[in-house]
Amino acid sequence: MILHDFMSYELLRVIWWGLLGVLLIGFALTDGFDMGVGALLPFVAKTDVERRVAINTVGPVWEGNQVWFILGGGAIFAAWPPLYAVSFSGFYLAMFVILAAFIVRPVAFKYRSKRDDPRWRNTWDWALFGSGAIPALLFGVAVGNVIQGVPFHFTDDLHTIYEGAWYMKFIGLLDPFSLLAGVVSFAMLVMHGGAWLTLKAEGVVQARARAIGSIAALVAVGAYVLAGLWMAVGIEGFRIVGDYLTNGPSNPLHFEVERTSSWLSAYADRPWIVVAPVLGILGGLLTFLGLRAGREVSTLLFSKMAILGVISSVGLTMFPFIMPSSSDPQSSLTVWNSSSSHLTLFIMLVVTAIFMPLILMYTAWVYKVLWGKVTEADVSENSNSVY
Repeated sequence: MILHDFMSYELLRVIWWGLLGVLLIGFALTDGFDMGVGALLPFVAKTDVERRVAINTVGPVWEGNQVWFILGGGAIFAAWPPLYAVSFSGFYLAMFVILAAFIVRPVAFKYRSKRDDPRWRNTWDWALFGSGAIPALLFGVAVGNVIQGVPFHFTDDLHTIYEGAWYMKFIGLLDPFSLLAGVVSFAMLVMHGGAWLTLKAEGVVQARARAIGSIAALVAVGAYVLAGLWMAVGIEGFRIVGDYLTNGPSNPLHFEVERTSSWLSAYADRPWIVVAPVLGILGGLLTFLGLRAGREVSTLLFSKMAILGVISSVGLTMFPFIMPSSSDPQSSLTVWNSSSSHLTLFIMLVVTAIFMPLILMYTAWVYKVLWGKVTEADVSENSNSVY
């Protein structure tokens, strides 16, 4: 009873919805430039030394950055069990491809420089490219599918049923709107990687990163605007019908849900959320200008602002839905019907309040220690101790 009086179930659900967004955005802000550098690697660096410069801009931090992905998955598992069950089973093949790419990446980092053989190193360079480009694309494709609704429904005993054959869990994801969302994600992270290389590299690697990153910034903004227009005229939204209990038990079948003409009706109900897409578009344009002008720190900050705006706009537009069902809207997962218990969310929040500041302080300390540019001289003089 004390826990219920201290913090309501409704408030805890909203807090954990927000924390899930923070973890996903943290992953995109940190591991995002790792993936972007990987996707840029064959194009910004032509010689072996140049590629080692690019690799070593992320070499000391990529493992720590990937922790955000693990934290996000753990938060979904613990705070939103139905979401974990539905998303990881429905997107199983896509998640397998992403995890395979993440498994290849550390192998490529560790093995690339073990042999002084051009064919050996070139093979691992393309492995780094794939391990950056593929997840960057598929994360956006997954978001595009969630926006449209995922074809699942619950039985009376809450067993999840997906429509279509097993291979549709991957091929079926690749519809036009979801591919456009994938382009937004891919271009955005390439832009972020370009901004990072502008800060951490110099010479021809930096110059090529600026050129490609600026193009990616324009593509990201253009694709994002196009996706928004598509959502306005061609993508139906969802809404909960009638009165509903936000403090009630977590049961996806307790609410009545129906389709609406567009997700963008959320902006009429909550006009303040327009700040998110504005940040996304403005951040992308300022990143473009920063890359073209040769600015470094501010450009990376603008790139982070763009990512914050783009990802936030999805969550704020869809709230309170976190995974709607296209085949049975009644089975849609929302903030109010798919969380863990009141006690579980409270205990998790206490633990998070203790350890999250420690993680942030350690991360800030690591970046401070590793501050500075990676040069060709650094790589050549420390050939045996760097990637």
